[in-house]
Amino acid sequence: MRLLIREARPEDRGFIEEIGRLTWGGRDYLPRVFDEWLGDNFYVLEVEGVVVGTAKLTLMPGGVGWLEGLRVHPDYRGRGYGRLLHGFMVSLGERLAREGLIVALEYATHSRNRASVRLAEETGFRVRARFYHLSAPPEALGARKPERTRITWEDLDPLLDPIPVGWHFLERIPDSLEWISRHAEAYRIDHAKFLAEKGSATFTPLTLEPKKLESLLPAMAWIARERGSERISVIIPEKAREALQTLEALGFKAWRTSGEPNVVVFRKDLAPKLETRRMAESPSGLITGS
Repeated sequence: MRLLIREARPEDRGFIEEIGRLTWGGRDYLPRVFDEWLGDNFYVLEVEGVVVGTAKLTLMPGGVGWLEGLRVHPDYRGRGYGRLLHGFMVSLGERLAREGLIVALEYATHSRNRASVRLAEETGFRVRARFYHLSAPPEALGARKPERTRITWEDLDPLLDPIPVGWHFLERIPDSLEWISRHAEAYRIDHAKFLAEKGSATFTPLTLEPKKLESLLPAMAWIARERGSERISVIIPEKAREALQTLEALGFKAWRTSGEPNVVVFRKDLAPKLETRRMAESPSGLITGS
């Protein structure tokens, strides 16, 4: 059997779209980011000339190689192809580390994705952080139009470490701000602020104080409705217990889990950590809303 892992090409679009239709009930983001990912460490697995899997390594602030987009067509699962792609990407990360481009690999997965968790354990990754990913229908939350804004270091709750933006989790360093400004939009309402991942209804509240968090939800619901989403999703860190209780009281639920964090961020250190400054050491930095 002929197996080949190679860089994705424009003509692979149809295969990727098919995998996307068969993943997460057709809600997979891969078809949406296909053009953006081409030529940027985006790989496919061919089996006898047919694309059956994908994997991506994204260079992130702080010398992190972020692993994402690991998919295998449902008809080809259970044959070790996910493990093969994961091993290839780890080897790629090790090569990039030798070249001085990254110092670690990271990725996030659902806590009950046993295959993904097992791959992390078998290939030297450790748990870096855990988060709650909760969702609710926007209709239950009212709706208030928020204002676009700018965000300073002081707006970020100390518990947001790493900083979640969708299913990416960033180092609390100044270099992360430019990445965040390209992939999220900043909003405010009632003197509280939040991030909205571009193109989705996934939100990061920048304050985890229960009363302020509750005031943000109608604004998040307004954006979700504007984007045609049937659910709004909020990501909060494991230690934000009061925020969790507030969201659960308002009808938010975690997919497939109850009472425990359902997102795990894994890390594999590959080289001595680069000298980076923490956010608190650079109070002049801004995340822009534009």
